[in-house]
Amino acid sequence: MPRFSIIVPVFKVQGFLRECLDSVLEQSYTDIEVIAVDDCSPDGCGAILDAYASRDPRLRVLHLPENVGLGRARNAGMPLAGGDYLLFLDSDDTLTPGALRAVADRLDETADPDVLVFDYARTYWWGGTRRNVLARVLTEAGAGTFSAAEHPEILDLLMVVWNKVYRRAFVEREGFAFPPGYYEDTPWTFPVMLSAERIATLDRICLAYRQRRQGNILSTTSRKHFDIHDQYERVFAFVGSRPELSGWRPYLHHKMGEHCLDILSKEDRLPDEDKAEFFRLTAALFRKHRSGPVPPELRLLEGGFTRYRVRRQAGRAGRELGLRGQQARRIVAARAKRVWSAAHEHRPLDPHLAVYSAFSHRGVLGDPGAVYAAARELAPQLRGVWVVRDEEQAALLPSGTEHVLLDSPRYHRTTARATYFVNNVNWPGSLVKRPGSVHIHTHQGTPLKYMAADLLHKPGARHGLDVPQMLRRADRWDYSLVANRHSELVWDRAYPCHFTSLRTGSPRNDVLVRARAEDGAGAAVRARLGIPAGDRVVLYAPTRRDYLRGGHVDRLDLARFADDLGADHTLVVRLHPSLADGPARGMGLAELHRRGVVVDATGEPCVEDLMLASDALVTDYSALMFDYANLDRPIALLADDWGAYAASRGAYFDITADAPGHVARSQRELTWLFTSGAWRDGESARLRAGFRSRFCEFDDGRAAGRVVRTLMLGERAEEPAAVVPVPAQAGHDVLTSS
Repeated sequence: MPRFSIIVPVFKVQGFLRECLDSVLEQSYTDIEVIAVDDCSPDGCGAILDAYASRDPRLRVLHLPENVGLGRARNAGMPLAGGDYLLFLDSDDTLTPGALRAVADRLDETADPDVLVFDYARTYWWGGTRRNVLARVLTEAGAGTFSAAEHPEILDLLMVVWNKVYRRAFVEREGFAFPPGYYEDTPWTFPVMLSAERIATLDRICLAYRQRRQGNILSTTSRKHFDIHDQYERVFAFVGSRPELSGWRPYLHHKMGEHCLDILSKEDRLPDEDKAEFFRLTAALFRKHRSGPVPPELRLLEGGFTRYRVRRQAGRAGRELGLRGQQARRIVAARAKRVWSAAHEHRPLDPHLAVYSAFSHRGVLGDPGAVYAAARELAPQLRGVWVVRDEEQAALLPSGTEHVLLDSPRYHRTTARATYFVNNVNWPGSLVKRPGSVHIHTHQGTPLKYMAADLLHKPGARHGLDVPQMLRRADRWDYSLVANRHSELVWDRAYPCHFTSLRTGSPRNDVLVRARAEDGAGAAVRARLGIPAGDRVVLYAPTRRDYLRGGHVDRLDLARFADDLGADHTLVVRLHPSLADGPARGMGLAELHRRGVVVDATGEPCVEDLMLASDALVTDYSALMFDYANLDRPIALLADDWGAYAASRGAYFDITADAPGHVARSQRELTWLFTSGAWRDGESARLRAGFRSRFCEFDDGRAAGRVVRTLMLGERAEEPAAVVPVPAQAGHDVLTSS
């Protein structure tokens, strides 16, 4: 008996069917059977199914003699199912890699619940991906099992059949089946979820829900959308047959009203001539099943269609008027700011006022944070003010940190009089550089990939970037901080502006250069992250890919790599910050973190803490490697797609030829490096020494103090002596052509 029976109804999807089947049959978890139901599809789907079945005995094909529709096609497949759990997969959707393994593990962990709800992401025909906006409901449900009565928020999720697996014995005992018609998921999902005694959740994106440009049944203009009324009648009939569920009637009444009004509001659902009839039937159904007070948003159903249409038109007109009003207010506000700025340009600069920002106003971080700390110690007469983007970010600032919100009146008053500006990202274009002010740009590390003007020849990589505007903002820089001669050359080329390069070293790296094992800084971070004492910590920090929409694809099977490292190792994962709020963490990382397989440190604000807490770094092409080299700890590169990365983004040199440690071209090679001990052998140390001599040249642990003394206190400039002499090797400081 297989663990999963995956039922795939198939109709007119020949362009997507192979991708769907491959996503199932190529899963790492193989204890499955696939039951494909050819719903008399008029295209080549039947032949595709037969060809796959001839190659893989796990796939059985049922050819129906006539078209019966999606729900009844699923019904036809259920009697053939022998698995412990049923999974209904639409034939234009796909499972994500590792999905079935994650589901199976979660089922074992929760002792075989009646239903397991997992996460999904919408994938659009133009290439975009968007995670389920209510994914938090899955984590808030907790680690155990529950009923809908105990956690009713579970019903706020999209009530569809395909984001769940169902215990077959539970389905057969209750006699659940799909009705004919559109919206067949409604009278399946509500009864299932209300009847289940044990529900579990999995916070992992297991399914890609394809949003097709054409061919989506529910986006087709048709009277078939009237089926929604019969489907809710079936739901109410089910609840009426179960006295213990009678308390759900007000909730279902509300849901039904919302659902029907949503269909009516969509321009592409109902023929115009049928909308009045749809409204009347909805209102009659609403009155029939009313069981309590009507919420304000549904009172439209208590009047006639003419009143509904007038209210809709008024609402639309109000929204348009509101948008015009917002535009007018923005124009007036911009004019007021210009007048206000002009008035304040004549006020003297405050020689003791410094303004800081980091990573687009995210808090006291990076190089600006290190300079700020040094200024508080060396120049307490200077008043340091941080710019943060919103109140939520302000709440995360260290206690006592003076701050202003971006674009607020206090922000404009403060920036109009500040003498010093320290940032690692360009300031907004509205900020006017006044004579006498000092703009210090720290950058965000040593560049490997093309930046700024060098991207002009890489149209794919610069998509969404306004390079000329970027350079106009960089024209305000007075000083550009560098940690090595390579960076100095790159910034001069990538930012053809009027600034002075200062060989200060990277202020944020001071803590790494001065780190000593006996200081205990890493131990404190490990304790905060819940890493067992004595574990060897491997930090995995991949960068984003410009040649992939969304910027991320799993290069490593994290669970397998963590297992291969051994029980005395902890794998800490930090995705690129630009991916922190996207679907990348939901593709398995969040669930692996919850299960204790890895530590997801993507949300950790201070990456220096993670570096201090680790014993080795695994990365691909992340600039983090240049900072990490200051610790003189082993670094391993996973460079399985270096050719594609370099071709799409552009690179200043071949990192695989000038690597900070061993280079692996596959997960298998990377695993071997660690299991064999080669990750920290003599060759690794030799490569790291050469890398440090080139890229940690000016990092001596005193960079932040050097910036404060030189640029804020006016002391004589003192360049750091090279920490490690630069080898005299031809070509090392020659940048590759753009």
